[in-house]
Amino acid sequence: MIEKLESIEKRYKELEQSLADATLIQDKAQYQKLAKEFSDLGEVVKKYRQYKAIAAELAELEHLLKEKTSDAEFLALAKEEIPHLKGRIASLEKELAQALKTEDKDENKDIIVEIRAGTGGEEASIFAADLFRLYSKYALNRGWNTEVMSVHPTELGGLKEAIFSVKGKGAYKRLKYESGVHRVQRVPVTEASGRIHTSTATVAVMREAQDIEVVIDPKDLKIDVFRSSGPGGQSVNTTDSAVRITHIPTAMVVTCQDERSQLKNKNKALRVLKTRLLDKMQQEELAKMTQERRLQIGTGDRSEKIRTYNFPDRRVTDHRVGVTVFQLEKVMEGQIDEFIDALLVEEEKNKSAEALSL
Repeated sequence: MIEKLESIEKRYKELEQSLADATLIQDKAQYQKLAKEFSDLGEVVKKYRQYKAIAAELAELEHLLKEKTSDAEFLALAKEEIPHLKGRIASLEKELAQALKTEDKDENKDIIVEIRAGTGGEEASIFAADLFRLYSKYALNRGWNTEVMSVHPTELGGLKEAIFSVKGKGAYKRLKYESGVHRVQRVPVTEASGRIHTSTATVAVMREAQDIEVVIDPKDLKIDVFRSSGPGGQSVNTTDSAVRITHIPTAMVVTCQDERSQLKNKNKALRVLKTRLLDKMQQEELAKMTQERRLQIGTGDRSEKIRTYNFPDRRVTDHRVGVTVFQLEKVMEGQIDEFIDALLVEEEKNKSAEALSL
């Protein structure tokens, strides 16, 4: 394990030197790739350096006890300190072993979730609002913090789009497989004849980008400001506080209008834009790495239908792991751990099978 950790620290130092090179910033793609690797290694290197410092302190105290060159009072204190240091070393060894074992370095990172109405007209928008409420309640139950970045409501109480961040331990680990198409089967409130309709909404879960991971040239941005609008397009503010940012190289567009402050809306829009750019980089990288793709639950495609919510039968089915729950009301209140736990178990099975095949 120590040999592996030494190798990681060596790579970390190499990256640190590379990122300090002013010429590298001119190659944005390479800079972002190295910056992401540097960020991923940071936590392990920090723990390893703590481990080495404590191990050196322990070795010094044990040497002093053997030599008995210090006064009696100091030696007594050293004897008391040694068990504490050994305990701390044992704890760090477990943490480092787990860190090396864990392939997903992002499991405790903050995330940004985007929910969009799919096919089905107004009913799809209402279902998107239901999913927004579901994930908000799930986050609340787990003690995570949520922050609304942008919402686009409809006149009947639905949502064309909702973007929000989730901060908390395990947020990415437990929600990363929620990305995909969610399908609902029910009688819409807009349906007079009582027929069951099928509608969809899409969910995208993305690890929130850190500044060091995604560097955007200001010249690549087109920023427009306008007045906020509510359902139906009516103005809800008298100042030009809403912000629309277009990333010219990729044509990505992010709009934020929930805050009364133009600066706050701009900062939120930039956070979303950086996260989308990082996600795009990760999706492209994943497509090239057949081994990682084999570890995905399902196809890993954002267009894949992952779950069906059937209201007449009170049934919810996750199509990737074949889990069906006949407690739809509880699921809609955010109780989705049964699905998430099954997905995580499947992930571990796939990783173990992949390791045996290598």
